[in-house]
Amino acid sequence: MVYADYHVHSDYSDDSWYLMEDVVKDAIQLGLEEICFTDHVDYGVKPDWKPEEEFQAGENKDVKNVHYELYFSELEKLSKKYEKNITIKKGLEFGMQIHTIPQFEKLYQSQDFDFILLSVHQIENKEFWTGEFQKGHTHRESYDRYYDEMYQLVTSYKEYSVLAHMDLVRRYLDKEVDMFEYSKDKIVKILKKVIEDNKGIEINTSSVRYGINGLTPSIEILKLYHELGGKIITIGSDSHKPEHLGFHIKESKKILKDIGYTHFCTFDKMKPIFHKL
Repeated sequence: MVYADYHVHSDYSDDSWYLMEDVVKDAIQLGLEEICFTDHVDYGVKPDWKPEEEFQAGENKDVKNVHYELYFSELEKLSKKYEKNITIKKGLEFGMQIHTIPQFEKLYQSQDFDFILLSVHQIENKEFWTGEFQKGHTHRESYDRYYDEMYQLVTSYKEYSVLAHMDLVRRYLDKEVDMFEYSKDKIVKILKKVIEDNKGIEINTSSVRYGINGLTPSIEILKLYHELGGKIITIGSDSHKPEHLGFHIKESKKILKDIGYTHFCTFDKMKPIFHKL
């Protein structure tokens, strides 16, 4: 059974100072056989690096998107350097909004990717983590806007692999309350479109460290995806620090198996590879 972590951040993400080579070394030490770097790109709220700006490895404090030139160069270098010890895949986490789709289309065409996480981190350039998105809205209104945006994205944009942390907004509302039943009809529409387009979802193990009562996505969403015929599913720690890497991945495989899943996925050149649980 392949031990892989498919949601990994390094210091190329604005919210991490975990050097990429240190991630690789730690992954090898943990016994991980495969990792996929999925550093953050969030057009609309973060600018790209300009040629004259200096990226300070491990010390960068600027809130910007991935420094593409350095990121892809280091990925290639480390993939070759450690190829006998671990498989390293090329990915990004696309924090998308409807109005930023053209920018992501251009970015996607610039590289040959193995894997793309499609995430909803902000809507109308309003961030979840700052509370700006939720301000002045009830929980129900926030969930409605969140899932409506997600449905529009999966309907309009196709160059992704899996939907990341599908009920992420819960982290910023009430961690104890699962609004699955209220949002179920919208979630069904999204999952049906994902399955129809031969895309997938992830189980994101960060729910444990964020103290969410349940999983991300919830066990109900994982069950629903399975019931609807969904088969493409990845497992990722959403790591930003050494203590996050590889966290709860083996336990998540058991959860998936208990639900009824028989396989989980890794990716190569945007194609899912199925592994028995």
